[in-house]
Amino acid sequence: MDAETLLERYASGARGFRSVQLSGVDLTEANLIQIDLYAADLTAADLSGANLTQANIGSANLTRTDLTDANMTQVQMGSANLSQADLSGADLRGANGGINNLTQANLDKANLSGAQLPSSNLTSASLVEADLSRANLSNVNLTSADLTDSNLSGANLSNANLNSADLTDSDLSVANLSGSILSNTNFKPKKVRGINLSRVILSGMNLAGLDLSVSNLENANLSEASLEECNLERASLRNANLTKANLKHANLSKADLTGANIEGANLENADLNRAIMPDGKRNKAEKSEKTTKTTTQMTKKIIRSEQAPAPVGPYNQAIAATGTTIFLAGQIPLDPRINEILYPEDITKQTEQVIANIQAVLKEAGAGLENVVKTTVFLKDMNDFAAMNAVYSKYFDAATAPARSTIQVARLPKDALVEIECIAVI
Repeated sequence: MDAETLLERYASGARGFRSVQLSGVDLTEANLIQIDLYAADLTAADLSGANLTQANIGSANLTRTDLTDANMTQVQMGSANLSQADLSGADLRGANGGINNLTQANLDKANLSGAQLPSSNLTSASLVEADLSRANLSNVNLTSADLTDSNLSGANLSNANLNSADLTDSDLSVANLSGSILSNTNFKPKKVRGINLSRVILSGMNLAGLDLSVSNLENANLSEASLEECNLERASLRNANLTKANLKHANLSKADLTGANIEGANLENADLNRAIMPDGKRNKAEKSEKTTKTTTQMTKKIIRSEQAPAPVGPYNQAIAATGTTIFLAGQIPLDPRINEILYPEDITKQTEQVIANIQAVLKEAGAGLENVVKTTVFLKDMNDFAAMNAVYSKYFDAATAPARSTIQVARLPKDALVEIECIAVI
C-alpha cells in the first residue's frame, strides 16, 4: 500500500491497517491518531513528525524507520521491531508493551517518562539526554547502551543488563536497579539519592563522593569498592558485603549495617553516629555537652458556634490553644530524596507527599498532626479540592481537626498542584 492510499482510507474513517506492506513510504507529519498498524511492515519508512498517539504498532517491523520528533504518546508497542530506528526527540510518554527490539536505535532526547517497556532489547541503543523517569525497564537489555545525561529518576531497572553501558551524568535518584548487572558499566551518575542497588555486584567499583543517602544496598556486593566520602546517611546496608571496602570519611550516620560483613573495611574518620552496627546494636551518639529542655503543656479547645456556618469537612471553626507555637512554612510535594515532584499531575499523590513532609517537620519539632491547630491549603485548581480533601480527611479527624482555609492560586512553586502550611502548638 502506498502512502496516498493509506491517508485516503484513514481520512474516510478507517483505522485498521494490520499486516499491510508500507516499507519505504513517506508519511512525514501525517496525522495517524489511534491507527492500528499491528504486524505492519514499515521498514525504512519516514514517519518523522507524525502523530501516532495511541497507535498500535505491536509486532510491526519498523527497522531503520525515521520517527524523529514523532508523537507516540500511549502507543501500544508489544514485540515491535525498531532496531536501528531513529526516535530522537520522539514523545513516547506512556508507551506500553514489552519485548521490543530497539537494538542500535537512536532515542536521544526522546521522552519515555512512564513508558512500560519491560524485557525489551536496547543493546547499543543511544539514549543521550532521554527522559526515562518512572519508566518500567525491568529485565531490559541495555548492554553497551549510551545513557549519558539521561533522566532515570524513579525508573524500574530491576534485573536489567547494563553491562558496558554508559551512565555518565545520569539521574538515578530513587531508581530501582535491584538485581541488575553493572559489570564494566561507566557508573558516574550525577544523582543517586534513594537508589535501590540491592543484590547488585559493585565490587571494586569507584563510588567515591556519591550521595547514596536513604538508598537500598541490602545484600549488595561492595567488596573492595571505593566509598570514600560517600553520603550513606540512613542507607540500608543490611547483609551487604563490605570486605576491604574504602569507607574513609564516609557518612554512615543512622545507616543500617545489620549483618553486613565489614572485615578489612577502612572506616577511618567515618561517621557512624546512631548507625546500626553489624551485630544489630545501634551506635550511640557521643554527647559533647549537656542540654536542658523546658517543656510547656499544650492545651487545645475546639471552638464551635451555632451562629456561624457548621464545618462541611475535616476542619473546625476555630481552635484555642496554649503552649509553644510552631509556624510551619508551606510544604509542596517535593520528594525529599531527590527534591523533585515525582507525580506532577496526580493531586492525590501530591497531597500525600505534602502531608508526609509536614509530618517530618513536626516530628523534628517534637510534635505531630494532632498538634496542628490551623492549616491553609493552596490549590492550583479548585476542581482538585475533592481529591485533596479525601486524602486530608484521612489524617485529620473531623471532630478534632484544625481550623482550615482553602485558596485557589494562579501558580505554586515547582508548578505543584497543592501547598499546605500550618500552625502547631505543643
